[in-house]
Amino acid sequence: MHIKVQSEDFDSAEWQKQLCQGRVDIGAVVSFTGLVRDFGEASAVTAMTLEHYPGMTERALEKIAAEAKQRWDIIDLVMIHRVGYLEAGDNIVLVMVASSHRLDAFQAAMFLMDYLKTQAPFWKKEHLENGDVWVSAKDSDEEAAARWLE
Repeated sequence: MHIKVQSEDFDSAEWQKQLCQGRVDIGAVVSFTGLVRDFGEASAVTAMTLEHYPGMTERALEKIAAEAKQRWDIIDLVMIHRVGYLEAGDNIVLVMVASSHRLDAFQAAMFLMDYLKTQAPFWKKEHLENGDVWVSAKDSDEEAAARWLE
């Protein structure tokens, strides 16, 4: 498992190369890259600041990853979430799952993103042309995460 919270950008192609290097048991890699949009809840977004609690955030991500590994046949995974000041178009998050079979990889990747959005302690502030606004939790994110409740 590769779990990182960082301010630096990431290269998803490089991470996939690392994930698969020397492996012939991987039959599927599913990845998701989230980007800063130029629109948000209120209006046009020029940038975003993401904050977190160091240590606590990594532990939360490790717990989410461990739960995914219990539920699906995952060979390896990557979860990278950026923090700090990000401009529209910048990468925010990378979730990548390697598995022997595509269904496990797809489902695990969806689970990881749904739980990342609802269970990980990140706070987002959108920078708008006319001020800043904190992004509130969305009902749609909670509904998406609820599908994984047992």
